[in-house]
Amino acid sequence: MPRSPSSPAFWRSPLRGPWFTSVLGIVLLGGITVLFVTGLLSYAAYNPGLSRVNDMTPDKGLLGFYLFSWPTDPHWLYRLTQGVHVTLGITLIPVLLAKLWSVVPKLFALPPARSLAHALERISLLLLVGGALFEFITGVLNVQLDYLFPGSFYPLHFYGAWVFFAAFVTHAVLKTPKALRNLRHLREEHSSEDEELVSPDPAEPTVSRRGALGFVGGGSLLLFATTAGQSFDGPLRETALLAPHGGPEPGSGPGGFQINKTAKSRGISATETSEEAWRLVVEGHGRTVRLSRDELLQLPLHSAALPIACVEGWSTSDQWWRGVRLRDLAVLVGYEEGAAPDVLVESLQRHGAFRRAALRYNQVRDARSLLALYVNGEPLTPDHGYPARIIVPAAPGVLNTKWVARMTFGDL
Repeated sequence: MPRSPSSPAFWRSPLRGPWFTSVLGIVLLGGITVLFVTGLLSYAAYNPGLSRVNDMTPDKGLLGFYLFSWPTDPHWLYRLTQGVHVTLGITLIPVLLAKLWSVVPKLFALPPARSLAHALERISLLLLVGGALFEFITGVLNVQLDYLFPGSFYPLHFYGAWVFFAAFVTHAVLKTPKALRNLRHLREEHSSEDEELVSPDPAEPTVSRRGALGFVGGGSLLLFATTAGQSFDGPLRETALLAPHGGPEPGSGPGGFQINKTAKSRGISATETSEEAWRLVVEGHGRTVRLSRDELLQLPLHSAALPIACVEGWSTSDQWWRGVRLRDLAVLVGYEEGAAPDVLVESLQRHGAFRRAALRYNQVRDARSLLALYVNGEPLTPDHGYPARIIVPAAPGVLNTKWVARMTFGDL
C-alpha cells in the first residue's frame, strides 16, 4: 500500500470522482455567490462611508466600495438579507466539507504545477480552501458570540471574504465548464485532469455516490432546521438550537423579545438612567438642547411597527415602538422641517463596539425613525435601552443605539 499522500493509490474511496465533485461544486457556486452578495449588502447597511465610527475596516481602499446609501424601505430588508446570509452559510457547511474531502488528493498531487493554467488552479485552490475555512469558521464563531480569533471580527471577515472570493471566482472560471460537462454524464468519463480524483485501486463501496449526496443534503437540512428559527418568533425560535438567541423569548410581557447586550453587561447603572440624573443632549446648527425624559414625553409622540435584526442573523418580528421622531429633534436645534441632516448618536455605555453610531439623513428623515421611549405599550426596560433608544427601519441592530445620551446633527 502506498504510504505517501502524493500517490493516487493512497486515496482509495470509490466515491471520489468528477461527477460527485461537480455536483457539490455547482451547489457551492450558487450558494457562495448568494453569501457574497448578501455580505456586501450587510456591509452597505452600515453606511460605511458616512462616518468612521460605522466602519471597522481600516485602509480598505477600493475594496470598501458600496453602490448606494442604505434604504429604509422595505423596513424588513436587513432582517431578510442578513438572515439569509447567516442561515445559508451554516446550511452550506456540510456541502463545503464534502467538497473539500472530494478534492483532497489534488492538494497533494505532484508535480505542483504542470502548466501555467495548472499553477493558477493550484494557487487558487490553496487560497480557496484556506479562505473558505477561515470565512466559515469566523462566521460561525461570530454567530455563537465566541470571539476566539485575534483581532476584530469586522476587518478579519471583510478582508478574508475578498481573498476567498477572488480565489473562488478564479477557480469557478477554470472549473465550471468542465463541471457542467461532468453533470451531463451519469457515467464518469475520465480525462487526464480527472485522474487525481479517481483512485486506481478503489476500495469496496459501502454507499453509492447518490447516497453520499443524500447524506450531505440531510446534514445541511438538519443545520437549516436548527438555525433558521432564530429569524422567527414563537415556537420556531425554540428550534434554533445552534443560534445563541434560540430558545424561548427572554422574560415575558411587552419587553419579552430578544436582545443582544444587557444593561449590566454594558455597565449601565440605574443611577445614571434615573429621572433625576439622565438628560438627552441634542446638538446641531450651533445650538444645544438638554431634555429630560419627562420633557421628551411632552413633545409630539409617534408610533412605528419595526423589527430588530442583528448581524448574527437573529431577528424579531415587528414590535410596536413609540417616541419622538428623529427629524423633530433636528427641528429643535434649528433645522428646517424635512431638511434634517445626518446624526451621530452616542450611548451611555463606555466600552464595546458601536458605543457611537451614525445615521444617514434619509434614515433621520423617515417618519418611522424614532427616539423610542416605549415598546409594545410600556416604557422601555433597562435591557431594551431605557430611558431612550434609537429605532430605524431596515437598520442593523447595532445602529439602533440603546441608552442614548447625546445626538449631534450635521453633515458627517
